[in-house]
Amino acid sequence: MFTRFINSNSINFNNLIFHQIKRDISKKLIFGQEARTKLLNGVNKLADVVQITLGPKGRNVILDQGYIAPRISKDGVSVAKAIELEDRAENMGAQLVKNVAAKTNEEAGDGTTTATILAREIFQETCKAVSSGLNPMDLKKGINLAVENVVQEIKKYSKPLKTTEEIAQIATISANGDEKIGMLIAKAMDKVGKEGVITVQDGKTIQTELEVIEGMKFDRGLISPYFITDVKSQKALLENCLVLLYDNKISTFDSIKGILEKVASTHSPLLIIAEDVEGDALTTLIINKLRGTIKVNIHFQIFISNI
Repeated sequence: MFTRFINSNSINFNNLIFHQIKRDISKKLIFGQEARTKLLNGVNKLADVVQITLGPKGRNVILDQGYIAPRISKDGVSVAKAIELEDRAENMGAQLVKNVAAKTNEEAGDGTTTATILAREIFQETCKAVSSGLNPMDLKKGINLAVENVVQEIKKYSKPLKTTEEIAQIATISANGDEKIGMLIAKAMDKVGKEGVITVQDGKTIQTELEVIEGMKFDRGLISPYFITDVKSQKALLENCLVLLYDNKISTFDSIKGILEKVASTHSPLLIIAEDVEGDALTTLIINKLRGTIKVNIHFQIFISNI
């Protein structure tokens, strides 16, 4: 056996070459017709996929989800979110229309496929007009005026839903043609009203069921046990109370002093729903509760702006 020892001091480091890998941060700039063509290609590729989900006779799209099972959907915004194009310039065009679908879903809850198709047509015709020499800013003004007129006409022809059957028909379309789901949604709206809150949860049985819960439910509790009104049941019960919704932290008593003075004059219980109550504000409220000056309860809620 032969063992060779190398002294590091004898290595000639001058002969070693170090390669530094640098990230390419250069930007490719595209202008004019080339840029519009690239963006339009991306818009078309996304819209071509999304548009086949349109309406009650829309077809399904299979979405690849990597290592988990593929997802089948005919929801326009879900299909749009799954699309990423290889060409970066084309992908920017796709992202612009994807934002249209997402915003429509956020504000209206439906109509994302229709919004995608309209966005594609507007962009496509605008590109033609710009290529013909029209001023883009003038086109934008014209589009805004056209939108105002179209919205007014749509309002004239719109038909409010009045019966449970009409609501079920619309809900069935949104539920991919499932009449049972559509009828359950219609019954839920009949129970809670148009402004009521409807949530969907995974069930523990094979049946799809409707459960109506009276009132509002928060996944949070009392901020302090001092606000309990029933010691035996460890609950806080307030009847005919006033409700203060505060979408921030309450840290100082001065910030709510005026409100509490008005509440005290009404002799009504007060329910405070806020992100948090701390400091002298919490201390003062507890003292007033124990003295019986104000019957108050505080529930802390992380996010209440949609209440």
